[in-house]
Amino acid sequence: MSDVRKVQVGEVQLAYRVWGDEGAPPAVLLHCLGEDGEDWRGVVGRLAGTHQVFALDLRGHGHSDWPGEYGVERWRDDAIGFLQALGLARVTLVGHSLGALAALLLAADRPELVDRLVLEEAPPPRPAEPPQEVPEQPAGPQPFDWGAKVAVVAERNDPDPRWWDALARIAAPTLVIAGGPDSHIPQEHLAEMAERIPDARLVTVEGAGHLVHEERPGEFLAAVTSFLAPRP
Repeated sequence: MSDVRKVQVGEVQLAYRVWGDEGAPPAVLLHCLGEDGEDWRGVVGRLAGTHQVFALDLRGHGHSDWPGEYGVERWRDDAIGFLQALGLARVTLVGHSLGALAALLLAADRPELVDRLVLEEAPPPRPAEPPQEVPEQPAGPQPFDWGAKVAVVAERNDPDPRWWDALARIAAPTLVIAGGPDSHIPQEHLAEMAERIPDARLVTVEGAGHLVHEERPGEFLAAVTSFLAPRP
């Protein structure tokens, strides 16, 4: 079990968990909308065998602050601030869905911070077809701020066109993980994303759907550990 720690990043306190040996190469994990750092629990043990693993709660989620102001670029900037606050550089950056979109923008804008990049089922920065609608907020307490959901839907429907252009600026070797046709993410868009990133490979885990590391943890880890192995 890893205790939740907190660090001040700009105007927000961000919660995170750490596994693995201090001094091992750092890996930072960014979760999807509605989850928190605990979402990686099923795969973190294997990753912590070779890396010091940091699993962040994005703003508006889990134990981090819920300031009411959200958007992919805010999540990107928080992640940059997190790396700077902890003195982490040349990290392996792993993102799932919303976290993957924030991760790719971070890698494009601050290439000196990222050694390897893993994008699991990243929503393509293209307008959603058909446009998404914000569902009614469920009754009772939620594990995340519903305002984050509102912000994500707005940006999925009308993403900044510069985000698509950012793919060509990613310098880090990149692994794009797709979940196959059971995912709601258009798989052809993930293939296009991999083609636009200069040094990228695409791995499809058939039948996994959108939650690859949850539904197929063994295959997810096999793809990631193979990708992270030293290149000849």
